[in-house]
Amino acid sequence: MRYLASPAQLRASILRWSLFTVPLVLGLGFLSGLAANSGPGNPWFDALEKPGIYPPPAAFGIVWSILYVLMGVALALVIAARGARLRGAAIVAFAVQLLINLAWSPVFFGMHQISLALGVIVALLLALVVTTALFWRVRRLAAALLMPTIAWVCFASVLNLQFLQLNPFADGLSDSGAAVRVKL
Repeated sequence: MRYLASPAQLRASILRWSLFTVPLVLGLGFLSGLAANSGPGNPWFDALEKPGIYPPPAAFGIVWSILYVLMGVALALVIAARGARLRGAAIVAFAVQLLINLAWSPVFFGMHQISLALGVIVALLLALVVTTALFWRVRRLAAALLMPTIAWVCFASVLNLQFLQLNPFADGLSDSGAAVRVKL
C-alpha cells in the first residue's frame, strides 16, 4: 500500500534533505577548487593569456556558489520524491555529473591540462543534460533548478576552448614556479 505525504510533510522532507545536500554539494565544490589551487594566485594560470570574454575572477566564486546551492536544492527535491519512477537513476546521474564537475578544477588548474579539461567540461555538459532530463521526470522544479548550471557550463566550455586557443603551449606545461610571458 502506498502512503501519500501531505504538502506540509513534503516541504519538511525537502527542507531536511536540503540541510544535508546543499552544504554537501557546496562544500565539495569548494574543496575541489581549493585542492586544485584554482583561480588567480595560481602562477601557471596567472601567466595564461586571458580571453576577451573572461569575467572578473570574483564572478566564478559567486556564480559557482549559487549554482551549487541550486544543485543541492534540486537534489533534495529528487531525493524527497519517494516512490517516484526514475528517482534512483536521477540520483545516480546527479552523482556522476557532480564527480565530473569536481574533476574539472584539478585537471585544469592542478594538472595544467587545458585540452583534457575541455573534454571533461564537454562530458559534464552531456551528464548535466542527462541529469536534467531525469530530474524532469521526477520533479520539474528540480530540472528547472539545473538549467542555470547548464547555461554556465556552456559559457565555461567556450571559455575553456578560448584558453586552449590562446595558450596552446601552456597545455600540460609543468609548474616550474617561474612564469615567462613574451608579447610581440
